[in-house]
Amino acid sequence: VQLQASGGGLVQAGDSLRLSCAASGRTRSMYDMAWFRQAPGKEREFVAAIRWTGGSTVYADSVKGRFTISRDNAKNTVYLQMNTLKPEDTGNYYCAAAYGRIAVSRSQSAYDYWGQGTQVTVSS
Repeated sequence: VQLQASGGGLVQAGDSLRLSCAASGRTRSMYDMAWFRQAPGKEREFVAAIRWTGGSTVYADSVKGRFTISRDNAKNTVYLQMNTLKPEDTGNYYCAAAYGRIAVSRSQSAYDYWGQGTQVTVSS
């Protein structure tokens, strides 16, 4: 499975962006999907995840109420709608896929496949 993230860019604080992650290869809908991010000099951290059914989502406290994760299984694509962006949201955003898990996870170790990342920069 290959994951291709896109949609990053340079925006101002308060703006919105929508990231996309398209899956290709031996894709199956039964993948939980997640977004993680890594700021310069910091460890990669969990942002949001969605169950393969789309029926369950989890968010990091820092983005709850501002970000929304969704998916279109017919298009093998997951989205991250980011509103009211803050400078601290700056980082390289990675999408990831996990297959065969019993529940959606916040842990990086639960994810089997990773995309290459898309850069989001929020200026103050």
